Amino acid sequence: MNKKAKELFSVLKTGLLDQNPIFVQLLGLCPTLATTTSVPNAVGMGLAATFVLACSNALISLLRKFIPNEVRIAGYIVIISGFVSMVQMLIKAYFPSLDKSLGVFIPLIVVNCIILARAEAFASKNPVLPSLMDGIGMGLGFTGALTIIASVREVMGAGTFSGIRVTPAGYEPVQMMIMPYGAFITLGILMAAVAFIRKLSEKIIISKAETVENTSNETSGVNQETNKIESEIKENISSDSSKTNEKNLTGSDTSENVSVTKASGSSDSVPSKDDENEVEEVEN
Repeated sequence: MNKKAKELFSVLKTGLLDQNPIFVQLLGLCPTLATTTSVPNAVGMGLAATFVLACSNALISLLRKFIPNEVRIAGYIVIISGFVSMVQMLIKAYFPSLDKSLGVFIPLIVVNCIILARAEAFASKNPVLPSLMDGIGMGLGFTGALTIIASVREVMGAGTFSGIRVTPAGYEPVQMMIMPYGAFITLGILMAAVAFIRKLSEKIIISKAETVENTSNETSGVNQETNKIESEIKENISSDSSKTNEKNLTGSDTSENVSVTKASGSSDSVPSKDDENEVEEVEN
């Protein structure tokens, strides 16, 4: 995977997990609490917001250099409202029951703080493709959070999942879970669970990093000891070779002296002809 693909995947992952708009940033809580009474409503609301997020982010990023800074918020709202109108007409034409269930919350996507926040914080400062990935990531993170909340509320409050009964026949539904205060309770518990999981994952990552650092330090220490031992061995070898050279030099000097001594001794023991003549004269 090349560098650009990794950056795009990181932007997508940010919206899904690291900066989830519901569980981490606490944005868009009004439709979150109102439309999570059932899974179909939550999925429909999330996908509608995802479509508007992705398209508006891409178009705002494309026009970011042409929108005057003084009227940028108004410009963003005009662009977002165009895509919201498209979504609303599609839902009315093909999903009339969903349109009736969601009601006014589809038009209110125009002023959804998630969409305006991403337009101002990301799309207006980045190229088209990263802005599109940011919109998709934030939208899918929003959809996932709505689906999780709706699943808990529908199963506990009605005993069904997406309209299909999943609880035993004798199960008594908890009616408060499909009431507004049930939405607050569910959201609070899930936010606490997500915060605990994120904190635990951070601790695991930190411990892994410390383990890797300790391992690298130990490896560097072993390498230093190995280098030290190698240097000592080299020094010993060099000192032994120097001593051997000195011995060789001393031995050669001694042999030269012995040869010189032998040569001088032999020269002293051999008599010369003058000495022989002197001896003969004395005898005569």
